Amino acid sequence: MIELQEEKEKVILVGVSTSSEEETEHSLAELADLAETAGAEVVGKIVQNREMAHAATYVGKGKLEEIKDLLWEKEATGILCDDELSPVQLRNLQEELETKVMDRTLVILDIFAARARTSEGKIQVELAQLKYRQSRLTGKGSAMSRLGGGIGTRGPGEKKLETDRRVIRHRIACLSRELAEVKRHREITRENRSRSFLPVIAIVGYTNAGKSTLLNRLTKADILAEDKLFATLDPTTRQWILPSGRTVLLTDTVGFIRKLPHHLIEAFQSTLEEAKYADLVFHVVDSSSLQMEGQMHTVYETLDRLGIKGKPLVTIFNKVDKLSEGRRMKDFRCDFQAVISARTGEGEDALLQGVELLLREKDVLIEEVFPYDRMGVVQEIRKWGEILEEEYTQEGILVRAYVSDALWRNIENQK
Repeated sequence: MIELQEEKEKVILVGVSTSSEEETEHSLAELADLAETAGAEVVGKIVQNREMAHAATYVGKGKLEEIKDLLWEKEATGILCDDELSPVQLRNLQEELETKVMDRTLVILDIFAARARTSEGKIQVELAQLKYRQSRLTGKGSAMSRLGGGIGTRGPGEKKLETDRRVIRHRIACLSRELAEVKRHREITRENRSRSFLPVIAIVGYTNAGKSTLLNRLTKADILAEDKLFATLDPTTRQWILPSGRTVLLTDTVGFIRKLPHHLIEAFQSTLEEAKYADLVFHVVDSSSLQMEGQMHTVYETLDRLGIKGKPLVTIFNKVDKLSEGRRMKDFRCDFQAVISARTGEGEDALLQGVELLLREKDVLIEEVFPYDRMGVVQEIRKWGEILEEEYTQEGILVRAYVSDALWRNIENQK
């Protein structure tokens, strides 16, 4: 049986440069990566320099004619704009160009829909898609049904595009209730985790910075790690045993990206909050990227939007094996920084030492003799703390150890 291969969409990238030319080029290069990740082929690019995007058509009239000509010349099937378009801009562009019009938000949502594996991830993505599309139903009329197949039709799919606003509102309400239930379960899991007295480290960073590769390296896990944007979407938690014998929990989170759609931040709030409740945050940075500083700024901007502040922070400059010599790296916002290669393991020892020191700063150093009838307490310290010295005496067991503040309070309450 012959399998028919779906023809790739051919798209023209369209951007409005309101800042530096270099910044615009970086943004469009990233948009091209997003388009290819979503399964499209980039066949052209048009940039207009303006103080701000045109309120009605995103670009000016002259550029519209240029886009029309390029669409015909390259036999493109649509355009992909580098910003989130308003409903008015989207409608006007479709009427003027008579082609498929997509924006950065739509393509990111499409990639997320393809990557979601867990029920929670699928709910989050569908909710974000519906909220995005809901605002674009008004005044678009038949334009919604002209999208056809390809980018923007995964997840809820075309059937959602054909429903009216009332049905979409009902679906959003149902998904919101489901997500609230998922969030409640996540909070219960988080609460149960806190009872284990294990420190939690959340891994954050720009998409494709190597977060999953780092998790695999440190915990000997085997989660998907590819050189792609948003290769992994669903959060993963694994145990990590430090050289001291202490166990911590490492939680990977969804990658950030510039102009991250606010619908996604809202939908993935509970997932991203893993960093909010962590004891320590790993900020993984792709040190080989020419846009490294801009990507770091995006991550910190997103963390600030989520209210994640005041956490001990370790900045991990990853991919040192790809780094050109002489490049200096410094993050003034972090408490500790390490330069490593998650792929080869280079620099891992320095990272381990730094993490041990930071965790100890949060711990309580105890030196106490526990009577033999309190062996259970000593077992807890062995399990959840870091034993420095243990000696059996006539009075009981002398223990010198580092324990978390929560564990020490629990031990004190047992007296």
